[in-house]
Amino acid sequence: MSAVLEQLDTFGPQHCERLTYEQAHEYTRRLARTQYENFTVVSWLLPVRLRADFQHVYAFCRWADDLGDETGDTDRSHELLAWWRDELTACYQGDPRHPVFVALAPTIEQHDIPRKPFDDLIDAFVQDQTVTRYDTWDQAIDYCTRSADPVGRLVLYLCGYRDAQRQQFSDATCTALQLINFWQDVRRDIIERDRVYVPRDIASKHDLDVDTLVMAVQHDEQAQRNPSCGCPPHVPSAGIHALLPAYKATIRELVERTQPLFERGKSLWPLVSPDVRVDVELFTRGGEAIARMIHRVDYDTLQVRPSLGKAAKVVLMMRAAVGKLLLPARAGRTS
Repeated sequence: MSAVLEQLDTFGPQHCERLTYEQAHEYTRRLARTQYENFTVVSWLLPVRLRADFQHVYAFCRWADDLGDETGDTDRSHELLAWWRDELTACYQGDPRHPVFVALAPTIEQHDIPRKPFDDLIDAFVQDQTVTRYDTWDQAIDYCTRSADPVGRLVLYLCGYRDAQRQQFSDATCTALQLINFWQDVRRDIIERDRVYVPRDIASKHDLDVDTLVMAVQHDEQAQRNPSCGCPPHVPSAGIHALLPAYKATIRELVERTQPLFERGKSLWPLVSPDVRVDVELFTRGGEAIARMIHRVDYDTLQVRPSLGKAAKVVLMMRAAVGKLLLPARAGRTS
């Protein structure tokens, strides 16, 4: 069970222990540091002045995500997400109760953050409870406008930016990150959530039937987990093997459609201050690294889940650190 769900007896709908701001801030700090993500949430490159605010926003996202994804019960998730929205309302009405909102309230006030990005994120998690298949590429992109883009806009608000141009570039980056995560996690999403974000219109171009894909993955997973089946480990079932050419062609097209979004998002880099630019770049570089890994496994993310290990993360961080150290010199040459 997720750490968030384990805390519902202490910080849930039936009982929510009141914390001081200092206690609530420490709670969000621990949550941000102990939860694994593909990309470091609050890296050591982030300016000290923004770290607490980033942790507070991350804690909101982590709670909302787990309330939607980790209960294993659609009705329960609906109930908890409705409660989470009520807590958001209380926060914006000046009466934060949950420790996440006790910590988040001053961040919202200081940066004048509108409510919409938070509501949009909750809407995405609510959508996940009922929409488990996507017929078109446009539907998948539309989902990203609620599940991913609000996070980037929240980051921009924290950094002091509110204009439409920066938001559009940020949206491109966040959508690309969400999409590359989908193509990375097709098997996991089917097994753990019975969700398929691969659009049927793209799959059908390559003669891949989504329903057949789901059945093949589920059967393969059962066979791999059943020690009595005699299946060699890491050898695909006949169903998976038969689907692989169509599947890999589908994922290849999806990755190729995603890459231009990363490129468009890079236009944001020179439009943000140097002390946050490296962190913004790091998210894109992390997503592009996943895309390259998908290419290296020949787009077979049914059998191999590409992910950034610790060594790869360190390399990205070190490259970003060098870039940050060079920023003053670059600024001096261009001034």
